[in-house]
Amino acid sequence: MAGKNGKSGKHAKDSKDGKDKGRLERYRSMRHADRTPEPMGGKPSRGGEPRFVIQKHSATSLHYDFRLEADDVLVSWAVPKGPSTDPREKRLAMRTEDHPLDYIDFEGVIPGGEYGAGRVIVWDTGTYENRTEHRGKEVPVADAVDGGHVSVWLEGEKLRGGYSLTRTGRDGDKERWILVKKSDDAADARRNPVSSEPASVRSGRTIEDLSGDDG
Repeated sequence: MAGKNGKSGKHAKDSKDGKDKGRLERYRSMRHADRTPEPMGGKPSRGGEPRFVIQKHSATSLHYDFRLEADDVLVSWAVPKGPSTDPREKRLAMRTEDHPLDYIDFEGVIPGGEYGAGRVIVWDTGTYENRTEHRGKEVPVADAVDGGHVSVWLEGEKLRGGYSLTRTGRDGDKERWILVKKSDDAADARRNPVSSEPASVRSGRTIEDLSGDDG
């Protein structure tokens, strides 16, 4: 039976699976599905406003993974010092591999010997609005990432307001970006949520509450 797009159900699924495999091929190649509790993908977008997540990750070094839902994956950056609410602060953000949508809820311990081994909590999450524009027209987030500049408005439990990510160069094969808080009503140079609000918004646990090795 043909689907709404004129393709058979099998062919439509094959097309979707092919797209998913392409975007997540690097992610899956770096992990052993039988050894890590991390999701391997397959969960479709729920629709509605796109989501973001910031996961506190105690791996080889402590950092914060900043992820935006776009094109059925989570485009991702590792932010060593975490996000700031002070527009004067420029935070290094290293582009990492796309992650599956399922990862937005992931919290737990990645076992020693696995890529990214260590403890992970959902430090903040919510929805976001894409505010990337070129000549007055909205630029889709995936295209904005390719172009090297992304502007978003976050509606999280800890973070709110405008943030921008701008590519500044490379360290070998890794893209180097800068994460900056926009000057708006949600900016607050007096806040430091990274140190004052360490707990997960999902479980209330801190990194220290999770048991497990950091690899």
